[in-house]
Amino acid sequence: MRRFRGSLGFWTALFALTWLFALDAAPALAGLASSRVTGATAIVSARDADLIAVQRALENKVLAQKLRDYGVAPGEVEARLASLTDADLHVLASSSKGLPSGGDDALGTIIALLVIVVLVMVILKLMDKKVVIK
Repeated sequence: MRRFRGSLGFWTALFALTWLFALDAAPALAGLASSRVTGATAIVSARDADLIAVQRALENKVLAQKLRDYGVAPGEVEARLASLTDADLHVLASSSKGLPSGGDDALGTIIALLVIVVLVMVILKLMDKKVVIK
């Protein structure tokens, strides 16, 4: 059984091939966009970048509470950071990269726990087990 007869089949095939090769003519190109320095995020030197990294780590509530427990005032921390050498500041910034930046993420923890509970319930349902919540 022929779907197209005569020249209609030829022209349909020619159109399909032309369309296929026209879409595949140019490969996709990707690259990194260049960044611009804005007034709010002007990082001029490596010291400024290290100082920003340490200040973000100091925003952590647990770390700030520990410093207060040791009797260190926030003003003293800022003064000490300003007096550090570039090498010491870089070592401190490198070691603080594993710490979470900013405040605690309690909402993220709660959501993760809820997702785990739902997954366990779904797995138990798939295994024909009863889920009883009292």
